[in-house]
Amino acid sequence: MYNAARAHLQTVRDLLRFAVSRFSEAKLFFGHGSDNAWDEAVYLTQHALHLPLDRLDPFLDARLTPAEIDAVLKLVEARVTTRKPAAYLTGEAWLGPWRFHVDERVIVPRSFIAELMPESLEPWIEYPELVHRALDLCTGSGCLAILLAQHYPDAEVDAVDLSPDALKVAAINVAEYGLQSRLRLLESDLFDAVEGETYDLIVANPPYVDAPSVAALPAEYLHEPELALGSGEDGLDATRAILENASRFLEPQGVLVVEIGHNRAVLEPQFPELPFTWLQTQSGDGFVFLLTREELVEAGY
Repeated sequence: MYNAARAHLQTVRDLLRFAVSRFSEAKLFFGHGSDNAWDEAVYLTQHALHLPLDRLDPFLDARLTPAEIDAVLKLVEARVTTRKPAAYLTGEAWLGPWRFHVDERVIVPRSFIAELMPESLEPWIEYPELVHRALDLCTGSGCLAILLAQHYPDAEVDAVDLSPDALKVAAINVAEYGLQSRLRLLESDLFDAVEGETYDLIVANPPYVDAPSVAALPAEYLHEPELALGSGEDGLDATRAILENASRFLEPQGVLVVEIGHNRAVLEPQFPELPFTWLQTQSGDGFVFLLTREELVEAGY
């Protein structure tokens, strides 16, 4: 199919049409940075052609060289035949303007917390300089830890993960942002490696997919580390452990921010005494909660 296509595809517009058709025909699943065939085709084409990711129209009718056409078709073919998320094919993922190296040792970054820092936390953290120490639990590629360091420039940041392979990827990203002197990577099962430490801000994007959903995941998700997806039968094993221990690691005015996906209706009945504040994201207000140390302590945690 691809050899035949080469004879008829000449422009960026041609390649985008072809890619969208192939993705739709193959019934790919989108959920790792894009949610539809068009956006995925645009990203992969721009990446292959080394075009700016924020501009497409000026290039749509540009005629391409055979080598450029081959570069795009190679990515399109790989996306269809392997079902790998686009980020694993390009070796990068984006959270807003922030670029991160990724590979199959880490989950593809896609955190609601990223869009909340720092403005949405200002009612609880009035000034960025008030964050002297921050902790990122289940750091994966290190993306949230790096955003903490960027948004809170006076903070020393600890980032922990149970996977040594994930921490190797995180180290690449920390080095690319030049944060080695302020961001410490630690292999740890949640709080184990930071016993005795306290923080002004703790963020966590732990595994939170429940067991039935893990069993039904599309093929694209099966390329991601299983450790980073599921967390017990209801998806909340890690979240429960965080809630039961976080107050010991927070400063008196400290704040805890945790992402739990679609599990709000399951979580709240298990902790009726906790006054969760649900933060508004672009997708709704049920995906990320905030609690202060004071609220945790008053509830007996």
